[in-house]
Amino acid sequence: MFQTDKIKMRRKNITRNPHGGGNTRLLLVMLEYLCLIKGAVAAPQIPAMFAFGDSLIDDGNNNGLNSLAKSNYYPYGIDFYQGSTGRFCNGKTVVDTLCDLLELPYIPAYTTAGPNGTSRLGGVNYASAGGGILDETGQHLGERYSLNQQVLNFESDLNSIRTVLGTERSYNQFLARSIAVMVFGSNDYINNYLLPFLYNSGYDYTPEQFANLLLNHYTRQILALNSVGLRKFLLAGVGPLGCIPSQRASGAARPDRCVDQVNEMVVFFNQGLRSLVEQLNSNHPGSIFIYGNTYAAVGDMLNNPANYGFSVLARGCCGIEQNYEWQFTCLPLSTPCPNRNQYVFWDAFHPTESVNLILAQKAYTGNQTDVYPINVQQLAQL
Repeated sequence: MFQTDKIKMRRKNITRNPHGGGNTRLLLVMLEYLCLIKGAVAAPQIPAMFAFGDSLIDDGNNNGLNSLAKSNYYPYGIDFYQGSTGRFCNGKTVVDTLCDLLELPYIPAYTTAGPNGTSRLGGVNYASAGGGILDETGQHLGERYSLNQQVLNFESDLNSIRTVLGTERSYNQFLARSIAVMVFGSNDYINNYLLPFLYNSGYDYTPEQFANLLLNHYTRQILALNSVGLRKFLLAGVGPLGCIPSQRASGAARPDRCVDQVNEMVVFFNQGLRSLVEQLNSNHPGSIFIYGNTYAAVGDMLNNPANYGFSVLARGCCGIEQNYEWQFTCLPLSTPCPNRNQYVFWDAFHPTESVNLILAQKAYTGNQTDVYPINVQQLAQL
């Protein structure tokens, strides 16, 4: 599944010039322009965004932690206007791009937002590199905020937000109209289930059982956030992990091929998460939960790279090409590739800004293949 050669999959409408740039570069320019003018002429479409997840959307929470999972150094952030902030990307994350599309300021990391509730009124990013749905996930990397801890961190901010907003009605409306973005699951495979020499989960559970374990834990924390007032949720599925450079280099497949076995594991989780979205919407009227089909979106980029202007699929823009399985991040001060818009992967694990722009746009305006049952733009209008 998701070999470098074609597989049967519906082609998307977003295209790029294969010679570098095209529509995705135009999208980037447009988003940068929106970022410059939105504070002056546009009102945010929602009051706030609260982000929970892992290194795919972490914007600096791990900087002060005793952790191997850090990215607050060059070349990370080489294309981001603030430089190396702790984002595991050359530029914007999906959450940053969603902020552009929703006309929100970029939301601060939980650890840098400050004690004042006013600084949290546009939202907060609680995501932490190495963190997972299970508390033990990523423990070999050092300190990180798991899903459970991120929910606790959010709950610890609520009193200061309530104080600033003044009335209970304003507070309830603020939370109900805000959007929670949740990006979890990847680490529970990469930094748990697929490391049998460090974790027992691969021995204790079949892939289907492990997916069910994750979904049970995930559901409890989603409902915890719902119980304190959040009503709008974007739950992102896991991408085709068998195609990331670290897995390609693991020896389970040829470097130019994806590891089908890993992708098949992830499918169990994604199918369960989509079913969970339907169940939550049925059982919780007044709330809306949507599923972001990351797996299909990234899969289409890998199967039809010319449609998006990508030409490098199997290796990251920075790193040691032949040693990906032991390298979590780019080496400090290393020189990345110059043609970053042609790469799907920034390092051994994370996508480039070009990919993040496409993923965010699909989530914001996509059809039900991309995001289900409605998209983020429609969610914001409810």
